[in-house]
Amino acid sequence: MLETVKYLLGSAGPSGYGSKSTAEQVTDRRDLRSITAIITGATSGIGAETARVLAKRGARLVLPARNLKAAEDARARIASECPGSEIVVMALDLSSLASIRSFVAEFESLDLPLNLLINNAGKFAHNHAISEDGIEMTFATNYLGHFLLTKLLLNKMVETARATGVQGRIVNVSSTIHGWFSGDIIGHLGLITRDKSQYDATRAYALSKLANVLHTRELARRLKQMEANVTANCVHPGIVRTRLTREREGFVTDLVFFLASKLLKTIPQAAATTCYVATHPRLANTSGKYFSDCNEASPSKLGSSSLEASRLWSASEIMVSRDPKAAFGLPDPSH
Repeated sequence: MLETVKYLLGSAGPSGYGSKSTAEQVTDRRDLRSITAIITGATSGIGAETARVLAKRGARLVLPARNLKAAEDARARIASECPGSEIVVMALDLSSLASIRSFVAEFESLDLPLNLLINNAGKFAHNHAISEDGIEMTFATNYLGHFLLTKLLLNKMVETARATGVQGRIVNVSSTIHGWFSGDIIGHLGLITRDKSQYDATRAYALSKLANVLHTRELARRLKQMEANVTANCVHPGIVRTRLTREREGFVTDLVFFLASKLLKTIPQAAATTCYVATHPRLANTSGKYFSDCNEASPSKLGSSSLEASRLWSASEIMVSRDPKAAFGLPDPSH
């Protein structure tokens, strides 16, 4: 109850910020002119606001998008507000492993540094679909695509941090909804990939967001083991109405959002936690953590499991390297 009251009031936490803080406020007086950032899902909503604010602080942006016209429109909007900003638009379909590999090869050919990777793009698919690689579409887009993207860009980030002395940061955008999933992660993914009748859109979304949390945990552990000057953290941006719900428009959705309106954040408020974790000096060397309302928070019990994080990583390596469905044969560690 106390946490809800604090949220509604926008009370500042230990960081000095809270639920009402905006992306511009948490990056105030931040000079990002030496930073190059890749932001997925930056054509609308929270990603677009994150990109706008980082450009305003001087960062060079790379905006990968499936819809290149939408990305060009986003670039034009940012350029009109921030003349002289450097923004590169590139093609990327996160649900396609081949597209991700093509994007990374093209990015590497530009010979740019990479200080910041914000894995923000998200999909809430009402209808069951399978990616071209044979994986349930929500999981493929929200998690597996970002897993491979991060894996392929990691050497560039480590090299950039070594050459510049500036710590690299990876920010995975998750959701508090990750706590709605319980059970066998890999087993359930295999089930909804094979059997359309078992598909529940909300549970599939929760599964993908739990995977983002677990990815962050294992990635941070591996970065520390490598002694890389790169951190990885995860954020819950808050509840906000964005284009993510575009497949669920209608009376019921409208009613739910109306009733929950006092709990909704504006898009500038929703982008604040991402921008805080991506840029604030206070978070130097902070890695493997989960943030909400610009303050460290606790993920779900399953999201805190190092065993599940390691298991998901192993399955993900199989999914991106050979027959993805072979990963579904991994044993459940609870049995």
